[in-house]
Amino acid sequence: MKRLCLFLFSIGLLIACDEAQPHLEEIIERGELRVLSRYGPTSYYVKGDKLAGFEFDLAQRFASHLNVRLKIIVPDNLGDMLDLIEQGKADIAAAGLTITPARKDVIRFGPVYQEVTQQLVYRNGNKKPKNITALHNGQLEVVATSSHVDQLKSHQQDVPELDWTENSELNSSGLLELVQLEMIDYTIADSNEIAANQSLFPELRVAFNISEPQALAWAMPLSEDGSLYNEIALFFEQMEDSGDLDRLIEKYYGHIRRFDYVDTRAIHRRILTHLPKYQTLFKHAAREFNFDWRLLAAISYQESHWDPKAVSSTGVKGLMMLTKATARQMNVGNREDPAQSIYAGAKYLASIRDRLPERISEQEKIWIALASYNIGLGHVEDARVLTQKNGKNPDLWPDIKVFLAKLSKKEWYSQTRYGYARGGEPVRYIENIRRYYDILLHQQQNSNSLDLTVDDESAQKEFPAAL
Repeated sequence: MKRLCLFLFSIGLLIACDEAQPHLEEIIERGELRVLSRYGPTSYYVKGDKLAGFEFDLAQRFASHLNVRLKIIVPDNLGDMLDLIEQGKADIAAAGLTITPARKDVIRFGPVYQEVTQQLVYRNGNKKPKNITALHNGQLEVVATSSHVDQLKSHQQDVPELDWTENSELNSSGLLELVQLEMIDYTIADSNEIAANQSLFPELRVAFNISEPQALAWAMPLSEDGSLYNEIALFFEQMEDSGDLDRLIEKYYGHIRRFDYVDTRAIHRRILTHLPKYQTLFKHAAREFNFDWRLLAAISYQESHWDPKAVSSTGVKGLMMLTKATARQMNVGNREDPAQSIYAGAKYLASIRDRLPERISEQEKIWIALASYNIGLGHVEDARVLTQKNGKNPDLWPDIKVFLAKLSKKEWYSQTRYGYARGGEPVRYIENIRRYYDILLHQQQNSNSLDLTVDDESAQKEFPAAL
């Protein structure tokens, strides 16, 4: 009997020790960080053949910081996500969650990493509502259990007739598309989501803000013992101090700050009317030189709007706007021939990429190579030297582009080998290409009706960031 009591006492101690194991130690011991997220351009999505998204990239970096693998889990809707994190079924919810008083009662938030404003969205061509009281004649639909619902309830105290529908099936991107398609009149979305979706749904317009700026943060179970929270706080502090957080924001949002309605409408039309003629050629060249064919197509659209007979005032010509010198170098006999132009353009871009130092990551190489394709490798190297001299990273495009844009000013180009350059042009050039690339990816995913895996094993691998 005595031995039995000692045995049961020992078991009790083991259970107590196990229960007392800090959350962070538990994650490291299992070797896996379990993160709840949601599909969308601001969180987690498939880009080409890679996984991407601002929240995904942040979570991947934190998993690497802990030296564990990342497991992304996408619940069916926002309500399920909040329930799962409240119940402790995952370690973190990383999905652009707004900190609200109601949520703070049931989940714990980490450090603030971004601020957004809730905005009322309507479709271009329809009457713009002036304020919240003008919505009673239209159908307003918002994501169920979202902070947008809380905001509407606060407005309802002053505007009792305010009415809306809560959708538990679609996320903000889905509701924005319904507005674009005129299936609903209005929705509410966060400012970062609207910016990320604007080029995909060019008819969307913001009527007015319905909230003050609000903080976004990762969420954890309220029962979290503080060990994970402290490590997340340290991680974000390091991201801030190193400038990596700003670079990540620039990576995902830098190219979508300027919206060009006419240009966006034009590429959507030409995807239907022009791209099918050349799609196979882009795919062949992409396989040959290890590019995403949609990136090559985006470059070509920026260069020529997919017009094989396009000619600039400086004499560059064809789908990829080759100079005579580049055409000779690439053995092109006819710059207006689509097959020759696309192949030569891809080959030339690959030759620049392959000349860059091996230490530069592949996703950074493509932007540096594209800048060189536009303005010449010499000027880009000048910018990289200036970048390093001024304490920034000469292997990161967000750092390089700041100094590339300065090459039109004497105080800067006088320090360089190749001198004056209109360095702002390649910066705008790349921002346009990134925007076109996003549109092409979105169009392709819609046409293929991609069925994204909710609990994707590939998310546990060390994926490079998307282009």
